[in-house]
Amino acid sequence: MKLDELTKGLFKYNPIFYLVLGLCPLLAVSTRVDNALGMSLGVLFVLAGSNVIISLLRKWIPPEVRIPCFIVVIASFVTIVDLFMYGYAPELHERLGIYVPLIVVNCIIFARAEAFASKKPVFASLLDGIGMSIGFMLAIVGIASCREVLSTGKMTIFGYTIIPQFTQSPAMVMLLPPGAFLTIAIIMAVINYKNIKMEKR
Repeated sequence: MKLDELTKGLFKYNPIFYLVLGLCPLLAVSTRVDNALGMSLGVLFVLAGSNVIISLLRKWIPPEVRIPCFIVVIASFVTIVDLFMYGYAPELHERLGIYVPLIVVNCIIFARAEAFASKKPVFASLLDGIGMSIGFMLAIVGIASCREVLSTGKMTIFGYTIIPQFTQSPAMVMLLPPGAFLTIAIIMAVINYKNIKMEKR
């Protein structure tokens, strides 16, 4: 049963493709794979950490002030991520820009704090945070891979070429928000088609 808390966010309740949360940073930073990896690792740290702290304090947080308390906890972890990126990955920090501090108001993190961590024990909340973060990572890295390859004709991760240049006429629209929406729509359509086929069986 505990393992279900870890795996549910990967596919069954994926925060991007099923719950459709956290699209704002997804649209902005999924133009490159390394941007997507940096953002998803930040979300992993913040979501897992805030879930644990909120679960620990859930019996002492009055319902009337739970949202401000959640914001304080989440903002503390976001500040750690922001300062760490600024100190150890300044180029990544500059590319992600305002979207690192905006993790504070990420719908995925608030949803898990409100719906899960504030009601469940610590270990289950930790697994939930890790599972949802990995699901977010799979989604954003997959979308970033498609967008980077189609918009540049190649893929690089932290300076290393994964897919060399294979076309001289890349689709520049994939660098824009419509390209992100199109990629998300196609992936969601494929997932829904497979789910419908499985249900019919």
